[in-house]
Amino acid sequence: MEARLITELLEQYLDRQTAPLKLRIRIYLALRQAILDRALPPGTKLPPTRSLAEDLGMGRNTVVRAYEQLLVEGYIESRTGDGSYVSEAAQGGLRRSPPKRLLGTRREGLSRRGSIVASNATSSVVQRGAFMPGVPDIDAFPFAIWRRLLGKYHSAEQGHLLNYAHTGYGPLKVMLANYLRVTRMMPIDPKQVIIINGSHQAIDLCARLLADHGDRAWIEDPGYWGARNVLAAAGLQVKPIPLDAKGLAPTVEDWADPPRLIFCSPSSQYPTGTVLSLDRRIQLLENADHVGSWIIEDDYDNELHFHERPIGSLFGLANRQRVIYLGTFSKVMFPGIRMAYLVVPEDLVEAFVIGNSELYRGGRLAEQAALAEFIDEGYFSAHIKRMRGIYAERREALLDAMQSRLGGVVVPSGGHAGLQVLYRFTRPIDDTMIAAQALAEGVICRPLSLYYLDQETRQPGMNLGFAAVPVERIGPATEILSRVIERHLK
Repeated sequence: MEARLITELLEQYLDRQTAPLKLRIRIYLALRQAILDRALPPGTKLPPTRSLAEDLGMGRNTVVRAYEQLLVEGYIESRTGDGSYVSEAAQGGLRRSPPKRLLGTRREGLSRRGSIVASNATSSVVQRGAFMPGVPDIDAFPFAIWRRLLGKYHSAEQGHLLNYAHTGYGPLKVMLANYLRVTRMMPIDPKQVIIINGSHQAIDLCARLLADHGDRAWIEDPGYWGARNVLAAAGLQVKPIPLDAKGLAPTVEDWADPPRLIFCSPSSQYPTGTVLSLDRRIQLLENADHVGSWIIEDDYDNELHFHERPIGSLFGLANRQRVIYLGTFSKVMFPGIRMAYLVVPEDLVEAFVIGNSELYRGGRLAEQAALAEFIDEGYFSAHIKRMRGIYAERREALLDAMQSRLGGVVVPSGGHAGLQVLYRFTRPIDDTMIAAQALAEGVICRPLSLYYLDQETRQPGMNLGFAAVPVERIGPATEILSRVIERHLK
């Protein structure tokens, strides 16, 4: 499509807008809507920012910022030396033409399980920026050291590490057992550590080896949507269990119809940050042992705590082992590493090793070897220590900025560990609308209501990630978010 035609098309979309928005936002919304309507189909080359700005009679920076937002959200892609193009991913836009049905199929060929997964997706296509929760500061990771270690083990001399893996890299399992013994009070044998490609795979493995199709699984409500979807996809009946100030709060009636699996994050509940109290921990362990339930303890961000000492693990507290411990490197290192681990009771080790190998075909021994050396040489603990200081400063900056602008409208919850702070609204409000309007102005906030499974207990709020946001950007981003909320309240 010629640049002149694109300009005329955008002018039509701009004329349809009635909301009093900043010019850069109007340009962004016009381009986005044209892409979603497929008026600008995938592969269309967009005009250079300078020429489009001149044709529309505005400053170039206005167009540049609109292009940048579309690039971040995946609507367009930049090709070095060749300009900006509408992304192929945009063919999944909201207003695309309906796909042709496959003959002899239902729901476009999906199984019942596939339909559940596809219809319940809540992950965001935008994974960076203020205030995306659960995302560490990737730029602060010591990649020079990591590349050197990877290069050492990605070589012909280390060919034995480039094959399939049955049990995981032994030295890494020893390192993790020693680490957990000291930091999480877990006296374990290295053979109890099962290396997994990410926490979702770990949850899926637990569901397939410990539960049958139709069995019940408890999840915290509000809770981690990823665990909910993985358990449902494995054929389990997912039951939401509400939280109170002490954490997970099942009733006597709940225990009368016990679950096979209980998924929880006792040290720092996601997304509320609530810590499961000692009396609730003991009660949970005793009841699980009595009825034969397995507890999956998700300890996803315990290393990143802002109090003096970490909170002890549920696994380490248990006398009779009904707990499967889940740890990950996605938060403390970087998400793309896709490496997690399970710690299982000794009598389950053989079954989990076989199950992991049969279902997923383990590998990535070179990365595991690099990680073992990364831990052994002290780089891992040094990185954690450094990031705690950086994250603590950013957390305080977010708390201060939100208090000064929205102190009477929102109240923080938790935030004593991890990469985000949850804010609850003090009055009824549509948090999904707030999130949509904030995103249109370049700020991400995950609505609390999306984390609930029980529709009747939903509460409005915002889950704000601070870890990947430099201190100097927290104030301006908070300012934008505050204006969106204030406009909505009026």
